[in-house]
Amino acid sequence: MAGHSKWANIQHRKGRQDEKRQRVWTRVVREIMVAARTGGGDPSANPRLRLAIEKAKAANMPADTIKRNIDKATGNLEGVSYEEIRYEGYGIGGAAIIIDTMTDNRVRTVAEVRHAFSKYGGNMGTEGSVAFQFKHCGQLVFAPGTDEDKVMDVALEAGAEDVIADEEGAIEVLTSPADFEAVKNALEAAGLKPELAEVTMRPENTIELTGDDAARMQKLIDVIEDLDDVQEVFHNAEIAE
Repeated sequence: MAGHSKWANIQHRKGRQDEKRQRVWTRVVREIMVAARTGGGDPSANPRLRLAIEKAKAANMPADTIKRNIDKATGNLEGVSYEEIRYEGYGIGGAAIIIDTMTDNRVRTVAEVRHAFSKYGGNMGTEGSVAFQFKHCGQLVFAPGTDEDKVMDVALEAGAEDVIADEEGAIEVLTSPADFEAVKNALEAAGLKPELAEVTMRPENTIELTGDDAARMQKLIDVIEDLDDVQEVFHNAEIAE
């Protein structure tokens, strides 16, 4: 259950996300609306909505703002209707990229994503062109120094698929998307708080980029993430500082 170091790459990604904190509310609102529209406005019966509300609370979104957007999505208030669209492509050095968007204008979104790829050295692919290189799963990451035996015992008992320790001592717990919430709750109840906890597209293999290639890849990711309709960007590049 050992793996090579992912800790630095995860910390790097978290740092980039924290720099863009002001964008979080917009993305969380869209996630709440789509989750509520597709699965209903009752969080107790809608796991996706529960996770979206958790993200909103973590971003200090007021409860009335959360409720208003759930009401919009479920038809109690008039609101914009968003659809989810996934785009795939290749970045620098053949690194694979998946882009999840929520948009009220499909034509605008695909044009902006295609422009970003072409201008900054990537290539937009067709549906399924890179998705096979990723696994849709729940991921919880614990900092080096966390009790690995305790994490393993609690996680596997709660239904986790795997527990992986890397060279730096960070511990990664992988679950099916359906079991993510139960595993997360069990770990937190045992006093084990993850540094990162999300349902994600986890790359099966990574491509290490350094120097100019690393800088170009980071620029491409930044430009894509800054597009208004982009919710999440997943890639398999390990970008050296």
